[in-house]
Amino acid sequence: MPSRQRRRADPRHGALITRRALLPALAAWLAGAAPAPAQDEPPQPKARLAEELTVTAAREEARVADTPASVAIVPAAALRVTASGFLDDALRQVVGFSLFRRTGSRTANPTAQGVSLRGLGASGASRALVLADGVPLNDPFGGWVYWARLPRLAVERIEVLRGGAADLYGSGALGGAVQLVSTGARDGRALEAELAAGEASTFDGSLSARAARGDWAARLSAEGYTTDGYVPVAESSRGPVDSEAASRHFSLDASLERRAFGDGRAFLRLQGYDEDRENGTALQTNDTRIGLAALGLDWGRAESGRTALRLWAETQTYHQTFTAIAADRTREDLTRQQHVPADALGASAQWARALGSRQRLMVGAEARHVSGTTEEVAFVRGLATTTVDAGGDETGGALFLQDLLQAHPRLLVSGTVRLDGWALGGGRSVTTPLATGVAATTSYPDRDEAALSPRLGVVFRARPGLSLTASGYGAFRAPTLNELYRSFRVGDTLTLANAALAPERLWGGEAGALATHGRHTLRVTAFSAEVTDAVANVTIATAPGLITRERQNVGRTRSRGLEAEADLRLSDRAVVSAGYALTDARVVSFPADPTLEGRRVPQVPKHQATLQARYEGRLRLGLQLRLTGDAWEDDRNELELASAAQLDLFAGYALSPSVLVFAAAENVTDAEIVAARTPVPGLAAPRQLRAGLRLSR
Repeated sequence: MPSRQRRRADPRHGALITRRALLPALAAWLAGAAPAPAQDEPPQPKARLAEELTVTAAREEARVADTPASVAIVPAAALRVTASGFLDDALRQVVGFSLFRRTGSRTANPTAQGVSLRGLGASGASRALVLADGVPLNDPFGGWVYWARLPRLAVERIEVLRGGAADLYGSGALGGAVQLVSTGARDGRALEAELAAGEASTFDGSLSARAARGDWAARLSAEGYTTDGYVPVAESSRGPVDSEAASRHFSLDASLERRAFGDGRAFLRLQGYDEDRENGTALQTNDTRIGLAALGLDWGRAESGRTALRLWAETQTYHQTFTAIAADRTREDLTRQQHVPADALGASAQWARALGSRQRLMVGAEARHVSGTTEEVAFVRGLATTTVDAGGDETGGALFLQDLLQAHPRLLVSGTVRLDGWALGGGRSVTTPLATGVAATTSYPDRDEAALSPRLGVVFRARPGLSLTASGYGAFRAPTLNELYRSFRVGDTLTLANAALAPERLWGGEAGALATHGRHTLRVTAFSAEVTDAVANVTIATAPGLITRERQNVGRTRSRGLEAEADLRLSDRAVVSAGYALTDARVVSFPADPTLEGRRVPQVPKHQATLQARYEGRLRLGLQLRLTGDAWEDDRNELELASAAQLDLFAGYALSPSVLVFAAAENVTDAEIVAARTPVPGLAAPRQLRAGLRLSR
């Protein structure tokens, strides 16, 4: 028989997880909920969705069925049979999730890789906070996400919390949170590796290795990828300047931990990321270098109080070039070079304990400082004319309190409140014409603001197999340094920065039902949210060859709709999942330009549907189908993005328990999907084929 193991903190986040069973107090609070499997018991990968555990909804472990929030989980089994090797493509299986544009992260410009949940993204900045085991992954300067920073073989599952989550996570979580949960250093196989090759000179490799001895454990994960890409302009619009959108990246993630403080631990985590992209013409390129270090400490017992501390530091440099392209696409001229260095420091602390048998309390604090500049050179007809140096500092801090109460054997109540304060300082823009060398400096006034983000939620167990949920919440998002100080150009569209932007504020609510029958699950959620001072790219001028937009606070936008998800476990090996989202996101009020009122929020489809199927045996099969309704590229709803359908397939065969050969096809029908209109149509990826080998032991 395996030896009895001590309870300890899960190395993937700061909350206590007991491997043998949930703590007695928490079990009582859950009023009869099934306990988590003991570490020395066989794993239960076939548990239905309602029984799965989430760490994102409450910053500590809870069953999906016992949280009022709408949480979707993409498990490791689904990730392993997704045709694409990129995490954001796997997340498109979740209804309500999208990047700002329809293009995946392998070829999309990084600034378009912000997350939109429930139609709350009116620009490229992410409206959801993306975390890797509790550490933010959003770009500190611009808020977008580099999805390949965490090697995919290091990911155990992905959790998506939809709806305002600023009550727990602060600015950045206006529309929700996405958590990439890593496989622990003491969990999973000792070694996993994958090698694959595909069309367009595409090669990728990923490795994850773990080792433990006594109180020490370590994990090392790495990933490399390169592709020549595809031409992202429709063939009918191409010219001599158009070329492939190629990309290359390398990511490294390493952690070392030691059991300490009795049931606690200490850990050090290091991340490195390096990517280079060619954006479809000879002169449009960008590259990024990121380094991150995180330190964590956990100690104490849940009965008497469990404490988790996190400290992290991040540094990065980002380079980007922009061009002007002639209408016949025969000529391209460099217009701007940007070098964007940014640094961030962050810290968090949380303490949680059970108060009797029916209540659990958590208190916490967070702090963050970001400093960044955009150092630019402007060109006219290929000649450098002006330098621009703009940027500033952003500092924030927060306190939060969460109370979880079993008010009745069939009623769970949760309440959270968070107070955030942040300040902008050192804002400036220095413009220097090279002809004169005389600098013109604009200094922006320092300012500070505060925001209160509450949430109240209830779960009512109407009967066995049926839970009714409801929650109301407030959230906010402070503008990023990128939105405040950095302008950019894509094709013939120039978007200007705006140092006067105010924070976005959201008030919303949702109600739903979670039904289970055997191993099948159905969840339906209706939601509504209004955002005041939503930041959008507003068209201010149109001329031949140039559309000029500016980031502005729109008076008020509203997003409301319905989400439905079904999870059918047909057998121990076969699973079918489907989802549908109806999202009506519109500008409700904009006194500065009433002509925008009633128009749909750009890039948000009204209808979205997904279908996934997988078979897990010696033969492994995966199918992913995404249907996206029509949307608009621009704020005036003049440039339409037609509806689209994409089908992806994966097939693998286990030659032995440790060797799997596979083949995958993305966009099997080779559908032409328009992802952007600037105003020239920009395309998502055509059909892509790859095959490879997966090893494990």
